[in-house]
Amino acid sequence: MSCDQQFIGVLEQLGYSFEAGLKRGGDYSATVRDGDNIYVSGQIPRIADEIVNPGRVGADISLSQAQEAATICALRCLALLQEQAGSLDKIKAIVRMTVFVQSADSFVDQSEVANSASHILHRVLGDAGIHTRTSVGVYQLPKNAPVEIDLIAVTK
Repeated sequence: MSCDQQFIGVLEQLGYSFEAGLKRGGDYSATVRDGDNIYVSGQIPRIADEIVNPGRVGADISLSQAQEAATICALRCLALLQEQAGSLDKIKAIVRMTVFVQSADSFVDQSEVANSASHILHRVLGDAGIHTRTSVGVYQLPKNAPVEIDLIAVTK
């Protein structure tokens, strides 16, 4: 099964769709290609015009809700990579992912939030989805998003 087919299957299984397009909020590019590298701007868990599970993790929303948000962020990143590369099968590797988690003072499980995004990348891209990663707790994110993810991919 191709990575593109795997991606469609995951979207269908989880009940998400980006048919309405990926809304961008500002004068920037969602992706930039530099040779074989594709840089993906920070993605928040937005489906159409709605931020999924807004709020501070550990205060307003639970770990599982933050993991759902991180999954959506990773899926948005994959959709943008597919758009930029023409196919997810052209992705050689995800070399770096950074996961920002809007965290309550006592919340220390940022890596568990990030794990759900890592899982999706590996599930869709196989070994090409295995990556280096940093997960960081922050005070605030755009639009009160609980999670924001950016990443760097290398094409074949």
